[in-house]
Amino acid sequence: MKKLSFLLVLILGLGLLLAACGGGDDKKDSGNNDKAGEDATTEDNADFKVGMVTDLGGVDDKSFNQSSWEGLKSFGEKNGLTEGEGYAYEQSNGKEDYIPNLTRLVRNDFDLVYGIGFELKADLETIAKQNEDTHFGIVDDVIELPNVVSITFKEHQGSFLVGVAAALKTKTNKLGFVGGIDSPLINKFEAGFIAGAKSVNPDIEVDVQYAESFGDAAKGKLIATNMYDNGVDVIYHASGGTGNGVFNQAKDLKQNDPDREIWVIGVDRDQHEEGKVGDTNVTLTSMIKRVDVAVEDVATMTMNGEFPGGELLEFGIEEDGIGYATTNTEAMTEEIISTVDEWKEKILNGDVEAPSTRDELKTFLESL
Repeated sequence: MKKLSFLLVLILGLGLLLAACGGGDDKKDSGNNDKAGEDATTEDNADFKVGMVTDLGGVDDKSFNQSSWEGLKSFGEKNGLTEGEGYAYEQSNGKEDYIPNLTRLVRNDFDLVYGIGFELKADLETIAKQNEDTHFGIVDDVIELPNVVSITFKEHQGSFLVGVAAALKTKTNKLGFVGGIDSPLINKFEAGFIAGAKSVNPDIEVDVQYAESFGDAAKGKLIATNMYDNGVDVIYHASGGTGNGVFNQAKDLKQNDPDREIWVIGVDRDQHEEGKVGDTNVTLTSMIKRVDVAVEDVATMTMNGEFPGGELLEFGIEEDGIGYATTNTEAMTEEIISTVDEWKEKILNGDVEAPSTRDELKTFLESL
C-alpha cells in the first residue's frame, strides 16, 4: 500500500509519463518499503547507506562487534560503497553514547541503522519510534516495531557443541565459563556449554563467573587467573572484549610453562589468532556465531527493497548461522571433531534439544 501511495503521489505531481519512467529522487517511500529490487539501479545502490552502533565492547573487541563490522565491510565492498560514507560505525564508550550515536547516523541519512547488542534495545526502540522513515536492526534482542528487524541466534546450540569438545579435551575434569553481563542472552551460552560438557561426562565440574562487563579485559584476566589456579584447564568465554583478558592469562601461563595443557574457547568468531603463543596456540575451538553473515544479508535485503520490518530472524545450526571452529588441527583431533559432529546431528535431528535457560538446563541435567 505504501508503494502504491508513493506512485500516486508521483502521478499527481509529475504526470503519468514520469511515473511510468520511475521518476523521483527519494530513496524511501514513506519509510517502510524501498523500491523493488528489479527497479533499483546501480546509482540507487551507490546512494544506499548502512551503519552500526557498537555496544561497550567496541568495534575491535575481536568478537561480537568486530564480526558485525566485518559483515558491514563485506557488504560495502561488494556494492562499491565508501567506508565512512556508504557504510560506517559509531563507537560507544559508555551507555550514554547510544542515543547520540544512533541519532547521528539517522541525521546523516543512513538507510539502515543497526544496534549491535541487547544493551542498545531501549535506546534503539526510542529512536526508531521517533524516526519511522528509517530502517533499523537490533542484534541479539527483539523490538516489535514495523521499521525494526530483530536478529537473534541459537547460541545455546553452538555452546553445547563446544561444551562437548571441552569435555573431551579436559584432563582435570574442571571447566570454566566466563560471561560478560549476567543476562538471558549470556545465560544461553552458559546453559548450552554446561549441557554439552555434562552430556559427555556428568561428573565434570563447571565454574561459572560473570565479569558484569563486555569490555573489562583486566577483570577477565583476574577471573581466568583464579580459575586456572584452581585446576580448570579449559575456559569458554562469552564476554566480548573482557575475553581478551582470558586469552592473555592463558598465553602467559603457556609461555611460562610450554608443557602445560591449558585452553580457551573463543566466541562469536574464530578466535584462533588470539591464542597464538610462539609456535603453539591455546585456542581449542570457538563457538562461531555468524553475525557478519546476518548483518550483510539484511543489508542486502534492505537495499533491494525487501526490508523485513517487524520480523524476527533467528539463526541456528540448521541455518548455518551457528557452528564451531576446527582451525587448531593439533588440539581438535579427528576423534573430537567426529564426536562433536555426532552431537550436532542429534541436535539437527531433534534427538537432543540444547537448553537455553538455567531452568531448562536443570531439567536437562536431571534427564542424564
